[in-house]
Amino acid sequence: MDEGHTELFSALAEPSRMRIVALLREGPLSVGEIADRLELRQPQASKHLKVLQQAGVVEVQAEANRRHYRLRPEPFREMEDWLAGYRELWSDRFDRLDEYLRNMPD
Repeated sequence: MDEGHTELFSALAEPSRMRIVALLREGPLSVGEIADRLELRQPQASKHLKVLQQAGVVEVQAEANRRHYRLRPEPFREMEDWLAGYRELWSDRFDRLDEYLRNMPD
């Protein structure tokens, strides 16, 4: 796994940031809207959003004096691809276990 994935998982490991990601699944929001919905102070929300932006999870779009944050799909696709290899590994192991259990003498 490369450094980018480590940064991504590290960014998502913090509960408030996961809550922000869950909120942004519904669509773009401003820092103030995120702070209000999660009952965070705006500086806290901004700090979390900066970490998510540095990890490539969110992108920001400036509109007048407001900044709207939205999720970027690429990191989640990369995570899905990375996890697919593990899913395949465990599926094979469970298939072998199932075959072993079926062939066990009673």
